[in-house]
Amino acid sequence: MSRIGKKPIALPEKVEVKVAAGTVEVKGPKGQLTYKLIAGVKVEKKEKTVEVTGTLDRVGRSVWGLTRTIVGNMVTGVSTGFKKELEFNGVGYKAAVTGTTLQLNLGHSHQIDYKLPKGIEVKVTKNVIEVNGADKELVGFVAAEIRAYRPHEPYKGKGLKYVGEKVIRKAGKTGAKK
Repeated sequence: MSRIGKKPIALPEKVEVKVAAGTVEVKGPKGQLTYKLIAGVKVEKKEKTVEVTGTLDRVGRSVWGLTRTIVGNMVTGVSTGFKKELEFNGVGYKAAVTGTTLQLNLGHSHQIDYKLPKGIEVKVTKNVIEVNGADKELVGFVAAEIRAYRPHEPYKGKGLKYVGEKVIRKAGKTGAKK
């Protein structure tokens, strides 16, 4: 039995859930998300809650809690949204948003133009890049792709890191001894 799967998902106001033909559609003020259900899991909409049940076979038990978490994240995403913050440090490092493109100057010989996917908003303030969206998976994926252009390095402290991420600084070489 899945402990997570047993918990019902409370629906906030202004959030609509439709379950039909093996898909779940969730609409809210921040957007609309759909998810195709895996065989062995059943989703039922009650008045103010959504309940996920799994079958007793191996597949149903293994994806029961996963499906409940995904549908719960969809409900949270369309009502409040998700946010990841990246902080960049380095001499001459800059970021700017123009339309649907994030322009990054991260110490490379060229400027990096990252095309933002549909449903993602990016704000840049001083040295913080804020990635917002309704889809939790997509927000995390975009933040990870942006961070991969210049990961934070432990010697000089340059690069991109998540806000709140702890990077242990290293001492480096001590010099020649005689």
